[in-house]
Amino acid sequence: MGQARAGEFDDFVAARWSVLLHLARLLVGGDRHRAEDLLQESLVKLWFAWSRVGEEAPEAYVRKVMVRAAARSGQRRWWGERPVEQLPEAATVGDVSSDVAERSRLEAALAQLTSKQRVAVVLRYYQDLPEGQVAATLGCPVGTARSHAARGVARLRQILADVIEPVQ
Repeated sequence: MGQARAGEFDDFVAARWSVLLHLARLLVGGDRHRAEDLLQESLVKLWFAWSRVGEEAPEAYVRKVMVRAAARSGQRRWWGERPVEQLPEAATVGDVSSDVAERSRLEAALAQLTSKQRVAVVLRYYQDLPEGQVAATLGCPVGTARSHAARGVARLRQILADVIEPVQ
């Protein structure tokens, strides 16, 4: 759609928004949120049909789309939301500092690996790619990629074990 046509659509929406929203509210029984959703969906359909109906009767087209959509939605049994007397408790966010510290420790340990070992470990165990794809990414045979990954994991275990001191 050209700029002029898009401008005509914008002008139509700006001029008729409140009237169409009022109609949508009446169609859905007064629920403003459902009315806004209904109107938005109808305007999207109008946007795609604007080149055909923009000069003739865009408001009639939107009304027809809204009425049909409202009738279809009225036949549904469940809306996905139900009002309740008391809101549920909000999820509490715990202390994430230990997660951040663990992630930082792992990143520091990964930085100590050779680049091929780091790539092999990350692709194989973090991205969960098969050994063939890891080998293709590294540009080496599968056995070499497997070796890089195994040596990288062994080195990570050594680095991380040095940092963690056993509790006595």
